[in-house]
Amino acid sequence: MFSGSALFADFAGIAWTSSLRPRQKDPFANGKLLGLLGTLDFVNESPVPLSIPQGSELDGRLYSDLSTLEPQDPITPTGKFYIRTRASQLLPDPASWQVKLGGIVDRPMNLGIESLRKAAKPMGAHLMECAGNVRLAHFGLLSVGDWAGVPLAEILDKAKAKSPAARVLVSGFDQYAEISRTSVPGASWVFSREQLDKAGAFLATELNGQPLTKDHGAPVRLVVPGWYGCACIKWVNEITLVGEVVESTSQMREYAARTQQKGVPLLAKDFQPAVIEQAATPIRIEKWNVAGKIKYRVVGIAWGGSQPVKMLQIRFNPEENYVPVDNFHQVTNDPWTFWTHDWSPNTPGTYAIRLSVKEPAVQARRLDSGYYVRSVEITEI
Repeated sequence: MFSGSALFADFAGIAWTSSLRPRQKDPFANGKLLGLLGTLDFVNESPVPLSIPQGSELDGRLYSDLSTLEPQDPITPTGKFYIRTRASQLLPDPASWQVKLGGIVDRPMNLGIESLRKAAKPMGAHLMECAGNVRLAHFGLLSVGDWAGVPLAEILDKAKAKSPAARVLVSGFDQYAEISRTSVPGASWVFSREQLDKAGAFLATELNGQPLTKDHGAPVRLVVPGWYGCACIKWVNEITLVGEVVESTSQMREYAARTQQKGVPLLAKDFQPAVIEQAATPIRIEKWNVAGKIKYRVVGIAWGGSQPVKMLQIRFNPEENYVPVDNFHQVTNDPWTFWTHDWSPNTPGTYAIRLSVKEPAVQARRLDSGYYVRSVEITEI
């Protein structure tokens, strides 16, 4: 089950999470959504299929359709959960899968998949985003799942590292039948023990109450809550404790720029945590007729960061000042926050919708750069 938000019911009987509490008077309450779907398309974004698997192996993708999200159902169904890389055609039989744990440890071991499944417990709802999530793909490499698995700390404690400075190299099955046009093989990441403990990392065996599917990393994958998906290794088959001075992996180097590193460090210890900073974007623009007048409602999500922010701001073109988002309330343990903003454009035209957080203690480099800007064409006011 989804955890972390109390539920409220508004006058229309719709359940809302605590991150989006309805106002006493909804200006759209007596209005009517216009058009076939009641929403406007974002412009300058590719017409890629959404919520449908496409391609294969390293070139396989599934882009989630964020426009369909509703606050009363924040979990992404497994069949619509994003996929950055699909399963290899050479993947071994999951029934005999083992995770080899070794390196500089007192107790090397082989973890069978059945023992991991028996030890699995609910780990809660967590958001995952690909570091290569882009506007052209409608920012569809972003989803929230309800996970179950085994805390990595429990496994590492049993292995007993010989050095407190040992780093943890997590690797996944990485052989493919086809040559990729878009990616290079390299499924591994090096963490410090402190990073893994702070994030609450775990080996996942279930997604949304069911065993993982192959495309989502079955039989076992790493989940590092709050980190980009490139660090959440799929098809985990080896965990190795290594020395403090170890080279960064090819996966780390490939994603260095996308995870806001300072250049491409040669050593793993020089990498900053690949955490998802505070971010926000609109997911749909609703067009309404309210008492004979055209009005628009911007619906969006906010996610990432290590602490809730008090205010999210929005603007619709570079000449405007930012204004507070009408309906925004972020809760620490919500994987993403739903928000809405009522909008009455003054003239027809193309508008670039940009969000901002103006809190000095909050780091939001992608948001500050305009990375999550989306544009819409208004033809009727």
